[in-house]
Amino acid sequence: MPKVTVFNVDGKEVGQLDLADGIFGLEPNVHVLHSAVLLQQASLRSGTHDTKGRSEVRGGGRKPWKQKGTGRARQGSIRSPQWKGGGIVFGPTPRSYGFKLPRKVRRLAIKSALSSKVQDNQLIVLDALSLSQPKTKDIAKLLTNLKVSRKALVVTADFDNNVALSARNIPGVKFVSAEGISVLDVMKHDQLIITKDAVAKVEEVFA
Repeated sequence: MPKVTVFNVDGKEVGQLDLADGIFGLEPNVHVLHSAVLLQQASLRSGTHDTKGRSEVRGGGRKPWKQKGTGRARQGSIRSPQWKGGGIVFGPTPRSYGFKLPRKVRRLAIKSALSSKVQDNQLIVLDALSLSQPKTKDIAKLLTNLKVSRKALVVTADFDNNVALSARNIPGVKFVSAEGISVLDVMKHDQLIITKDAVAKVEEVFA
C-alpha cells in the first residue's frame, strides 16, 4: 500500500496517508494511457474543416467547348478538379474525431495515470485547501512553499470558485475538482497537488 506525506499550505509535513493499492499502487498500463490521451485529444478537435467539391463550387452548367474539332482536350465542366476554381477531390469535410473506449479501459487509464504520479514522486497531498477570497498570490505562495516550479494540477474534493479564480492566472497551473479529473490533465502536468478529501473521493469513485 503506497504511503505519502501530507503537507499543509505552509509546506510543512503534518502526517502520513495510506493510498488505495487498486488506484494509486498499480503498474501503469502504457498502452491504455496512450489510448485514453489520444481519445481526449481527439475529442478536443473541432473538426470544422471543409472544402468544396465540384457540386458546390460556382460555374459550370454548360460544356466549355464542343467535344470535337477544337484540337483541345475534351472538357465537360469548368467545375472539374483540374480547372482553376474547380472542385476539390477528396478534400476534408466536417467530422468528429472522437472515438469510444470501454468503461473499464477508461477507469484503468485514470488509475494508471494516478499510479504513475505516485511512482515518480509527483503526487503532493495537502491536508486542506480553501480560500476566503480569490487571490492569485495565495496560490503562488502555496506553490513556493511546496517547492513546485513546473506545471501543476490542483485538485480538491469539490469545486472551489475562489481557488479556481486564483489559479487560472498562473501559467502552467490548472484547477479541477475530483469529479473533473482526467487522464490528459494528470499526464500533462508535472505535479499533482491533491487534498486529502479529494483522495478519499477519488478512491470512492474508482474503487
